[in-house]
Amino acid sequence: MSFHIDRRMMMSAVARPSSSTQPQPPLHDSPPIVVPDATTLSSEASSPQMAAPPPKPPQVERPKPQLKATKAALSVTPRGVQRLRSLLNGPTPQLIRIGVRNKGCAGMSYHLEYVDKPGKFDEVVEQDGVKVLIDSKALFSIIGSEMDWHEDRLSSKFVFKNPNIKDACGCGESFTVG
Repeated sequence: MSFHIDRRMMMSAVARPSSSTQPQPPLHDSPPIVVPDATTLSSEASSPQMAAPPPKPPQVERPKPQLKATKAALSVTPRGVQRLRSLLNGPTPQLIRIGVRNKGCAGMSYHLEYVDKPGKFDEVVEQDGVKVLIDSKALFSIIGSEMDWHEDRLSSKFVFKNPNIKDACGCGESFTVG
């Protein structure tokens, strides 16, 4: 193993007194230390270095809550389900949409119509394999009601038992919700 010592470095170390600001002579087994002065550094290198801001912590993606009704807006009796099923099994199966119209002496009456598909804001109630649609404008008037099919000698119709009715006309055709 041979050691090579730079003679100029040894001479400069002997000629100058040792101080804390002066570089120390290199160790025998390490390469010489080169300290650049301000004239050899570029302007970018001599400027103070700034640390980048710490990265933001990752945001946890939370799934959007799905609101599900615990109870259907409308219930259908077994006779009502049977009649709706017979209507859907007919030659032109269609859905029934329930709505409310301003009519009669008490103010509002039920309005039923056949539709091919649900509207954008219709509430779909499914019970025992049949679907009934509730018009979004009528939802607050119908919510909590029971739909039944009633047949007698003079008529056959869907009848609604609505717990929200505050007043009804004598014939039962119109109602008021309070």
